Amino acid sequence: MALLVAVALFVAQAVNFALIVRDRSASRLQQASAIPALRIADAIGREAGGQPIAGDRGRIRRVDTNPIPADLPRRADVAAAVRANLARMGVAAGQVDAAVIHLPPRARDDGGMHTGRRGPRRMLLIAVEQPGHGWLVARAFWPDAGPAILWRLIAQTLVLYIVLLVPVLWLARRISQPLRALTHDAQRFSLGGAAAPVLEAGPADVRAVIAAYNALGVRVRAMLDEKDRMLGALGHDLRTPLAALRVRIESVEDEADRARMADIIQEMNRTLDDILSLARLGRPSEPVTEVDLAALVDAVVEDFRDLGHPVAFEEADRLPVRLRPSLIRRAVRNLIENAVKYGAGAEVTLAPRGGAVAVVVADRGPGIPPDRLADVFEPFTRLENSRNRETGGIGLGLALARAIAREAGGDVSLANRDGGGLEAVLTLPVR
Repeated sequence: MALLVAVALFVAQAVNFALIVRDRSASRLQQASAIPALRIADAIGREAGGQPIAGDRGRIRRVDTNPIPADLPRRADVAAAVRANLARMGVAAGQVDAAVIHLPPRARDDGGMHTGRRGPRRMLLIAVEQPGHGWLVARAFWPDAGPAILWRLIAQTLVLYIVLLVPVLWLARRISQPLRALTHDAQRFSLGGAAAPVLEAGPADVRAVIAAYNALGVRVRAMLDEKDRMLGALGHDLRTPLAALRVRIESVEDEADRARMADIIQEMNRTLDDILSLARLGRPSEPVTEVDLAALVDAVVEDFRDLGHPVAFEEADRLPVRLRPSLIRRAVRNLIENAVKYGAGAEVTLAPRGGAVAVVVADRGPGIPPDRLADVFEPFTRLENSRNRETGGIGLGLALARAIAREAGGDVSLANRDGGGLEAVLTLPVR
């Protein structure tokens, strides 16, 4: 805002300067042409009355030829103005010539005009041809535009800047400081835990915006607290009957039925965990800690190996990364589980990528149609529309993995492999 005001003032002063220069030029031209023309007309009138015009003294002198040296730059505008003034006074003139000559300091011309240190240092020479009578020469001071007007305008501009910009800068600072604080708080807004409200400062409108923002933050956190309490109660109410069912199935005599029931209950527990985890993202209870990502991935791979799944992991050097271990472990597990389900195995590698690290999970399954690669990240979206757990569950694994990665500042991407299969890449920033 202050810059806009400064630019506007500069433009206004530039326009003002141009107008003043134009007016001064017109005034100087009028003054330089009107007075000599009046003197020439007066001299011609006196000469007609019997007072001849001398050639060596006086303001108007008569000479035989044009006295203005040919090498001097001419002032055609002055000559035209003199001719116009003479015509208005009824004086017939032939050729009219005009030029500006420079005088040394303290110079005195023959006409008795003294140009001291404080006087003009340039003189206007005007020659008017009087047909049949030679030339009449008039001299007049040519006002020097000089830098004085420029310095006055600069001083005027500085005064305007001080008078206007200082209050504008003060007002802009008074507005911008609380707005910057509000922006900073909004950028680091956290859904977890209580946060100090933004200090209400600045003009009334800004204070009202900050107060509304603080109230909104309180309401958002209160609603999320209520949602967490509801999810906790929901999880407890669902897990209790599932646990009771797990106990009851022990009385089933058929071992195959008992195992199938146990798998269903386990799948229901996993689905419930995925839904609750996805709903609670953004308000994690686990703190960020420094973890060896290579060891974390290796531990997840070992869990799958213990269950008899063919999961290969290329050993990697220690790679310390700041993250929430349980959430990242869950994301890696979901990607490997997806590869095992659809590709009957997985190849896991760690690949540093600039300021990030990528956990690459590759398989040799059927892959995903290119036009559906983005769709599988939507919650409850599956390429096979049945909810049969044998064909992939309810479609939360990839959605949860991507949500966890983005909450950590990374992402999950999918790409089909050459020769068949899918490659899932979990990228995490190295901080």
